[in-house]
Amino acid sequence: MSTLSEAEIRHRLDPLRVINAIESAFRDLYPNVVIPLRTHLETDAGVFLIMPCYDRAGHALGMKLVMVQSRPARPEDRIQATYLLLEAETGLPKLVIPANYLTDLRTAATSAIATKFLAREDARVLGIFGTGRQARAHIKVVPLVRGFERVLICGRDANQVVEFAREISVESGLRVEPVDASTCAAESDVLCTCTSSAVPLFDGSLLRPGTHLNAVGAFQPRSRELDSAAVGRSRIVVETYDGAPEEAGDLLIPRKEGVISRDHIVADLHQLVSRKRLGRTQPSDITLFKSVGCALEDLATAKLLA
Repeated sequence: MSTLSEAEIRHRLDPLRVINAIESAFRDLYPNVVIPLRTHLETDAGVFLIMPCYDRAGHALGMKLVMVQSRPARPEDRIQATYLLLEAETGLPKLVIPANYLTDLRTAATSAIATKFLAREDARVLGIFGTGRQARAHIKVVPLVRGFERVLICGRDANQVVEFAREISVESGLRVEPVDASTCAAESDVLCTCTSSAVPLFDGSLLRPGTHLNAVGAFQPRSRELDSAAVGRSRIVVETYDGAPEEAGDLLIPRKEGVISRDHIVADLHQLVSRKRLGRTQPSDITLFKSVGCALEDLATAKLLA
């Protein structure tokens, strides 16, 4: 059995390789992969998630264990993850690693894949709601698939947003601007919501025609980052039909309100990347990729470390 530190994982995982591995997994491996519904276990501290995945064709087996804390000591400690890569035949562990960075990177990489297939080619403004680990990962990874010229940042704490924007500008070399929620929603060509908010972050009527959304923060039925106006205006793509449509308030709440139906979802990620179905049909479409995290993303990423 092998182990790696978070520092070693950061060094060994190249974002472009992760993007390519996850895209390939959803395009080519998905029909032969077993992805049980993840287990949600409510605890006194928060929600414990168990996410297994088995790739029949590649003889790969793995499982991620995630604690999502309700009241973490620090916001960046809210999600704590561990990954186990197992021998497919025996179930013996091959690799056991801390998986916080793996989770951040694979989530941003999956958003990048959705952006590659759904965003307009002329997208130049990237908007980010959030100032935590996922926000940082999305600013690092999503620009690998589009030529952004500006990054807009919006968060709850104005002082923290200003400091975060300054740090990210230095790290990325991009023009990064702290803005309010209305500006972020109205001026972004690609908009990523990377927060722990349980209520909508902005007025969906502000979105311009042609905008692409990656909504990655909310994963429970009573929580959502997007209002019904934003969702109702969008052509929706999900990772799997068993995931976000049944777990995420971003989609469940508008369904209960009668704003959308399940048929409002135009494709899952396999259908999108294999071009079996189109997400964007015209430049004016508003497209939405709703992510709750899929165990195939974790397995595809962990295999790069084996």
